[in-house]
Amino acid sequence: MTTTTTSANAPTAPSRTAPADGLPSMLAYLARVLKTPTIGRCWEELAEQARDENWSHEEYLAAVLQRQVAERESAGTTMRIRTAHFPAVKTIEDFNLDHLPSLRRDVLAHLATGTFVAKAENVILLGPPGLGKTHLAIGLGVKAAHAGYSVLFDTANNWITRLAEAHQAGRLEAELKKVRRYKLIIIDEVGYIPFDQDAANLFFQLIASRYEVGSVMVTSNLPFGKAHMFDRTCVRSRRNITGSAAGRRRRGRPDRSVGTAGPSRTRPRRAWGP
Repeated sequence: MTTTTTSANAPTAPSRTAPADGLPSMLAYLARVLKTPTIGRCWEELAEQARDENWSHEEYLAAVLQRQVAERESAGTTMRIRTAHFPAVKTIEDFNLDHLPSLRRDVLAHLATGTFVAKAENVILLGPPGLGKTHLAIGLGVKAAHAGYSVLFDTANNWITRLAEAHQAGRLEAELKKVRRYKLIIIDEVGYIPFDQDAANLFFQLIASRYEVGSVMVTSNLPFGKAHMFDRTCVRSRRNITGSAAGRRRRGRPDRSVGTAGPSRTRPRRAWGP
């Protein structure tokens, strides 16, 4: 008769419901080195869920990485919105579209996707005070930030002050280069305070520095004719959700203004505005 004995000191298999000794500290160290704090916080919780639901190794890995990416993207969006210097954070969803029935909602929805930023296109919002142009500009800027684009907002007067100070300090080109890092800049309230010749020159240099590099969004209370003069400096495609922007006329290309019903060389009509 054969007798089998088991030593009391024999090693036992690690519990399926608990990590091996030293594994938590190792994973904490690895997460810290990789700069993935979310993984350091969530791996154990997700591991328990994976055991309960019989996930594969690949499913568990995907869940951990998805959690890290989601938190990183959220943190990035928060940072981009904070550094945009919006006077207040407003969203497109908060805008009362019934207050402005003539608003081109199809174009607004398209602009909210942020594709105009990817193409370095420009947007002009025209209309008298009180229609919500600034709200829409901020809302579109927030959408762009969510899409991963860097945004910088300021009033026209503050933009000119910023550039004038840089010019006087002999660092205008450096300032324009700094601004070019932003994929979208928003210039609010163009026309509320008239520009003198020096201010107009600085403004033109700001717009020209964005050519095929980044997008410009402008809000203005200027009449259509005067805004059209500005629009000709925006040499990429322009879109005006109010229906009153000049079309693209660069290198003989046809109009792509949202105020027209298709390619046209005629002056676009206005949906609303002064």
